[in-house]
Amino acid sequence: MMHIKMQGSKWRNDISDCDVLLGVKEVPMDALIPNKKYFFFSHTIKKQPYNRDLLNVILEKNIELFDHETIVKENGARLIGFGRYAGIVGAYNGFRAFGLKHETFHLPKAETLSDQKSLISELNKITLPNIKILLTGSGKVAYGAKEMLDKMLIKKVSVESYLNDAFNEPVYCMADVLDYNIRKDGQVLSNIDFYKHPENYESNFMRFANVTDYFIAGHFFGDGSPFLFTREDAKSKDFNIKLVADISCDIDGPVASTLRASTIADPIYGYNPQTESEVDYKDESAIVVMAVDNLPCELPKDASEGFGELFLENVIPAFFNNDNDGVLARAKMTENGKLTERFSYLQEYVNGNE
Repeated sequence: MMHIKMQGSKWRNDISDCDVLLGVKEVPMDALIPNKKYFFFSHTIKKQPYNRDLLNVILEKNIELFDHETIVKENGARLIGFGRYAGIVGAYNGFRAFGLKHETFHLPKAETLSDQKSLISELNKITLPNIKILLTGSGKVAYGAKEMLDKMLIKKVSVESYLNDAFNEPVYCMADVLDYNIRKDGQVLSNIDFYKHPENYESNFMRFANVTDYFIAGHFFGDGSPFLFTREDAKSKDFNIKLVADISCDIDGPVASTLRASTIADPIYGYNPQTESEVDYKDESAIVVMAVDNLPCELPKDASEGFGELFLENVIPAFFNNDNDGVLARAKMTENGKLTERFSYLQEYVNGNE
């Protein structure tokens, strides 16, 4: 858990008299103290099988759980998190993988550099060929990656221009859900319609795959949404993506080349689309994959400070203003040994039926 030391305070190992406990990582089940309020990433809201027991213990111990992923605005937008820093490091790691694959430049590992400024400094030393870069998403992850592309002075172009024009310099395009998904009935509605009824849509991503060299996956993938590209799509002669930085990192899901999460120590692997299997990333047939799932850990100082600032700004006031904006009410997953109404969809998961 995270111990916060304020001016004039003292360090203590015994925290049993605290009402609220703030953390980041999942708390070991045997360390959970009954009848407390906890803030941490529980990794349960998507019904992750490996944490079902954790959520059950939280209920058994009458703990009020506030998952950082559930701290949102009224419209559902996340208020805190490490997404921006995942985007920053993910984009950098993708360029590093590009240099290693083609043996054209050598960027140091992000974990060896001190901050975002250092990453940008290294990126501005390299020379890129006239590649096309696709960035998906419209949230903190995508905008973190966009920061890096903009700092490199890579030209941003419209979807139409990206799909149809040739360029004599590197360019990037930022695509949102309705750019790479279309309604099956041909109607053009809104992002909200897509989020509410993803089953009515199918992927239109292949038009991007045809012209893209480097794909940065910074989107959020919801239940029932169409895959961006499937294993069959990747076999097509029209599929020309050579490098994927999958920051979203949904395993064996919407980005078919992401077979597994990679690690900070060994961040890159190859995907052979014809055999649907992992190969060395330098293999001639390989799509290069960077799919590290804990990217902010490579930028610990910036990420920690940024997360803390967001928490202080968006959550701490709710403890003292009677939760005027409903931040805590929306985020509370469990109460009195039961799931709250907002998270009742997890009941079958808790029961072990999903």
